Amino acid sequence: MVTKKLSLITATTIVAASMIGVGVFTTSGFALAALGTPGRVLVAWGVGSFIAMCGAISYAALAAKFTESGGEYLFLARAIHPAAGLTAGVVSMLAGFTGPIAAAAIGLEAYASPMLGSPLLGSRMPALPVGCIAVTAILIAAVLHAVKVSAATRMQDAIVGFKLILILGFIGWGFFALSDASTNREIAAETIPFSIPNFASQLVWISFSFAGFNAAIYVAGEVRDPARNVPRALIGGTALVSVIYLLLNTIFVYSAPIEVITAGENISQVAATAAVSIGGTTLENLVRVLIVTALATSISAMVMTGPRVYAKMADDGLMPSFFSSGNRSPVVAIGFQAAMAIVVVLISRLQDLLSYLGLTLSLCSALAIASLFVLRFRGQISRLPGWGIPPAVFIFASVSLGIIAAWNQPIPAIAAVATLTIGGILFWLQRSSGEAERLG
Repeated sequence: MVTKKLSLITATTIVAASMIGVGVFTTSGFALAALGTPGRVLVAWGVGSFIAMCGAISYAALAAKFTESGGEYLFLARAIHPAAGLTAGVVSMLAGFTGPIAAAAIGLEAYASPMLGSPLLGSRMPALPVGCIAVTAILIAAVLHAVKVSAATRMQDAIVGFKLILILGFIGWGFFALSDASTNREIAAETIPFSIPNFASQLVWISFSFAGFNAAIYVAGEVRDPARNVPRALIGGTALVSVIYLLLNTIFVYSAPIEVITAGENISQVAATAAVSIGGTTLENLVRVLIVTALATSISAMVMTGPRVYAKMADDGLMPSFFSSGNRSPVVAIGFQAAMAIVVVLISRLQDLLSYLGLTLSLCSALAIASLFVLRFRGQISRLPGWGIPPAVFIFASVSLGIIAAWNQPIPAIAAVATLTIGGILFWLQRSSGEAERLG
């Protein structure tokens, strides 16, 4: 049996660190360009927060039932069928962790690179090759979690706490600046007609920013009293981050004229653009430090949680046995995860990743939450959370948004369906060899 080492605080910081990543610091620039007004962008974030909270409540019920590590793979393999579990495992491998780690690393590099010539570093440093900073961040996180989990988690708790203090400081500064009548904020007229398909497409991107609300389920087997603490971490962490997101994005979209926020590279660095507008270069550099810290902890959290899924799949005979961890840190799985993320960093663009990841992860989460209804039908759980309303809302929203987004952007949808299909193919191959029968 794995020794329980992770506290409620650590489980909650894993949720917060996984959520507060590249999405919140990049998405609103694209959303503002697409939706046309700051008000619409904030409504989209409010809807995204509500959907995420419904998901967290639903996952809390699953986490109370299944207290081992493994996440969606474990839920679906036990509640529905091993094929569904393996499909979720493949999604976790490709879209759940590899893609988000790469996206966070790319975002970290985008915000860190301009600081190389900043006075904060004391001197101008030479330009580094594209991808160098991103790859280094992934490697550092992998080494920390492979060598000593307890030290890495203590470091992460401290850094996440520091990150939250910086974020709250920025929020306070931002609202003070926005309340100053002299602040130059030209709000554009509603020149872009409101469109439900367009709004849904932006929600798919925003949903990626909430994707980490379920992060604690991947390390449930290593949390003290998981049936109690994992649900608390999911709901508490999601509520905290939702409030932070709404406050941050209010500052982001109202801090500068729309044409400034959506121009050139500004569109993907909306937080830095907002900082320049309300506090000049000094605040911009401080915000870049904040974001680099946030993205570093996000990478760390995902490098820690993702390999636990692969280790659990190895324990069940659905991945090679060398991925199994026993009572130790899953070193091989961590190395494998880091290698895949580095490959994605070197071959992908951030905007493409956000579209693909938002759609794929929301559909996989909807499938996992649907297993609650299967468990209730079989009598394996006594009741559904919130009389079944939160899981129904999350499933309906995820499927509806997926259909609308697929209609508007078919290529990410095709990639999402391909990812889900790979799991079924792999299960068929495993079944033909007889290795998956014992899970059926």
